[in-house]
Amino acid sequence: MQATHLDLAGMVIPAYTIPTIVVGSGAAGLNCAEHLHELGQDFAVVTDCVGAGTSNNSGSDKQTYYKIGVFGDVPDSPMDFARSLFAGGMCHGDLAYAEALGSLPEFFHLVHNGVEFPFNRYGAYVGYKTDHDPRQRATSAGPRTSRQMVQGALRRLQQLGAVIFDGYEVIRLLTAGVGKQRRVVGCLALNLERLGAPELGLTVFWAENVVLATGGPGELYATSVYPVGQVGNHGLALEIGARANNLTESQFGLASIGFRWNLSGTYQQVIPSYFSVNADGGDRREFLFDYCQTYEQVAGNTFLKGYQWPFHAGRLQDFGSSLVDLAVEEERQRGRRVYMDFMHNPGGGELEVAKLPAEARSYLERSGATQATPFERLLHMNPLAVDIYAEHGVDLRQPLEVAVCAQHCNGGLSVDLWWETTVPHLFAIGEVAGTHGVRPGGSALNAGQIGGLRAAQRIAARYSAAPNPQECLLAAREQILEEIGRLRQYLLAGHDSPRSEDVRRDIQQRMTSHAAFMRTPEGARQALNEARDLLVQVGHGMRVAGPHDLPQAIQNHHLAITQVAFLTALNDLLQRGGGSRGAYVVVDREGNSTVDTKVGPRLPHRPENLTMRQEIIETHFNGQGKCEVAVTRVRPLPEDDSWYENTWRDWREGRIYD
Repeated sequence: MQATHLDLAGMVIPAYTIPTIVVGSGAAGLNCAEHLHELGQDFAVVTDCVGAGTSNNSGSDKQTYYKIGVFGDVPDSPMDFARSLFAGGMCHGDLAYAEALGSLPEFFHLVHNGVEFPFNRYGAYVGYKTDHDPRQRATSAGPRTSRQMVQGALRRLQQLGAVIFDGYEVIRLLTAGVGKQRRVVGCLALNLERLGAPELGLTVFWAENVVLATGGPGELYATSVYPVGQVGNHGLALEIGARANNLTESQFGLASIGFRWNLSGTYQQVIPSYFSVNADGGDRREFLFDYCQTYEQVAGNTFLKGYQWPFHAGRLQDFGSSLVDLAVEEERQRGRRVYMDFMHNPGGGELEVAKLPAEARSYLERSGATQATPFERLLHMNPLAVDIYAEHGVDLRQPLEVAVCAQHCNGGLSVDLWWETTVPHLFAIGEVAGTHGVRPGGSALNAGQIGGLRAAQRIAARYSAAPNPQECLLAAREQILEEIGRLRQYLLAGHDSPRSEDVRRDIQQRMTSHAAFMRTPEGARQALNEARDLLVQVGHGMRVAGPHDLPQAIQNHHLAITQVAFLTALNDLLQRGGGSRGAYVVVDREGNSTVDTKVGPRLPHRPENLTMRQEIIETHFNGQGKCEVAVTRVRPLPEDDSWYENTWRDWREGRIYD
């Protein structure tokens, strides 16, 4: 690694030359770094804060990792696994197949790293079913599976002496060339410990490759279960013309909103009661009985939220489990606060086991979980689920305030079979990559590991040369000067410029109101027009309190870009007749689907347009600031009948990376 200095615009800026930069220190990024080391590559990790991201701070009752089946005599195959990823639509078949094939080696890589996936006396890693999963492929290391993934990889990288630039916020990707010849040559970052220095903490990293592993766009939403500050940085890549896809597709689910935590699995399967109160804390009532016809439906749907945890439009009919999400949201829209109560059963009396649906009754009886209260049942089945709240000062014997929160983005940057974006030498892995449409639960963790492996393999095979810093500077000098000008503009902005914190709040309220799990065509159009106006406005500057606010201002600029891309894709989908699918419902007076409730059918909405499962909406900025849309067909599942001798030759000669 070379270290020099640049003298630009009166600033002395440190510059480092490294073949590959991995931006982000979550499970995907650290896994990629591990594989780069194994393949003999020089690299450095650049991150704003080791341990601050979603992987290290999020989870659920037993956070799921989705892998190919490896126990018992139920047959499974990579192509069967790929079909499950592909079945929800909006997913390229070759990427699904690659994720399936990498599933097993990456799973055992995690086992080798110390992730505590349980196995039985025979050594079988026993699985269970998760949402959208036809087989028992899911497994878990407990509430914090992804934290164990992060800690295991970080421990190994530290043992290897890997270079980690901790406390650096990447604010711009640097490029060379134009049009289809444009490629990444590095990135510009702020050293968060030197924001008050004359150079404002600016640091340049010249690199042959940049791997974005920056997670999901949690800060787009006001009601979010992502860790506070999880930005995702899609705007970094969108700003230089990278394409994104499936930005209409996210996941939303019930979560606590004090301590942010997903309330899936056992939290629901113990069948707690739900109640709401008015703004003053009075008028307590169990509102699910206003939606469901019977005790059996209330208790059964609550139980089903365990493995049908994300909101799903298809589960609004026939008194399905997503009626719980709808009821919670409508109570909150009425200005009421909603709570889960683990000390009381639905209806306030004893748990009426005989009235439970057969699936719930069998599950609880087989688990020995028929204790008097939901809390006792939770403590019996999954004490770690209680402990995780206790560690954060939350006693589950007290009511827990909840909401339906943004939880995961299934869309992201478009990538090829090696997780390289449409901008050469820029890779996207983990949640920032858009490899899924509607996916099985837990498959995102698998995808991040596969993406890290595939990116490292392509880099080692094709892009291992060190960059030339003089050539990089010649190509990117004006970009650095432009960014310096932007930072100075923020510091000198007058009172007519919007405040940075107001911009963030504006974006979050708009996305939660119009692009969460309940969407309307009218609201989406209005939101897009407002988002475009905001992007123009922030382009003229934002007001900051001082240099310490510069990172958030840059983040807000990128969030404004990301918001326009998300809403452009959504409006295109709705204008072309797209309906409710996956994790959102399109509310429309002209829709011919309704929601069954105790008082009769209500909430007309559009049904899913099934033909659209075969297409992917791509968005990109065209260089003149306009976000454009292109609709592409999903690539089918490959017919892989490879002949060994030919494969061996192509592998030896490196043609597999073409």
